[in-house]
Amino acid sequence: MNLLIKILNLISRLPLKILYVFSDLIFFLNYYLVGYRKEVITQNLKNSFPLKSDKEIAGIRKKFYRNFSDYLVETIKSFTISETEARVRMQHINQEAFHQAKAEGKNIILLAGHVFNWEWMNALATITPQEHSHPVYRKVNNDFWENQMKMIRNKFGNEALEANEVILNIFRSKNDGNAAYMFVADQTPHFSHITYGLEFLNQRTPVFTGYDKLATRMELAFIYCEMKKVKRGFYQVNYHRIEPDGEKFVEHEVVKKFHKLLENTLHKRPDNYLWSHRKWKYQDSIKNFDSEKK
Repeated sequence: MNLLIKILNLISRLPLKILYVFSDLIFFLNYYLVGYRKEVITQNLKNSFPLKSDKEIAGIRKKFYRNFSDYLVETIKSFTISETEARVRMQHINQEAFHQAKAEGKNIILLAGHVFNWEWMNALATITPQEHSHPVYRKVNNDFWENQMKMIRNKFGNEALEANEVILNIFRSKNDGNAAYMFVADQTPHFSHITYGLEFLNQRTPVFTGYDKLATRMELAFIYCEMKKVKRGFYQVNYHRIEPDGEKFVEHEVVKKFHKLLENTLHKRPDNYLWSHRKWKYQDSIKNFDSEKK
């Protein structure tokens, strides 16, 4: 295992222009030979965009495989990427949202989707006025990748928190505008934990509601992270404050608004999402389905 870590760290130190040669090879093998989760990707795209032709779906799928290959090598690059390079390659737009939340004395809940490349948001901790930045991660069964992903998210002064402990941490921490919690918020709940679902991309979709429950119990600032791939190796993330329709958020308001914003992002650039995720595998386990669209 130590040898594998050393090898990956050596590969990580290569310039991205060389790593993208590996990405091209991965794409070729994956797209033309292996077909990693091809059926899952195709079905997810067809269900999400029913008005698109088979030719359009095939085009999106091919671009997805290219973006996914870049994501893999970019994640390895994250092991050793410098703060300077991370800041150059990920442009953070509308940072005023963070200053506004701090002035209001409200801690921040950042809500992002699995839009490439969400792993490169970590340098955000170096430019916001909040003293504490907490990327939230989910435990994986493989100890090696568990440690590596936690190491990536702890870079640049971040303090990563496991998903099962983050809600308690938020309740126990002082709500003074000095903390930001970074959720990749479109994860699929285990079927035994599904209590709510909504329509997302033309499908019944089970969703997590933990962060939504926070909205009705605490005065927090919710911010949507709109990710955009500008060109290979360069991204933008635009931060949008999510506001309640009334004086305060009501139940399920934040979760519905987040998924609507994410849906709008995916309609702009559908190939840049993690379509290999089996996001809709527990559709039939939804106990409370909300068909109302925000």
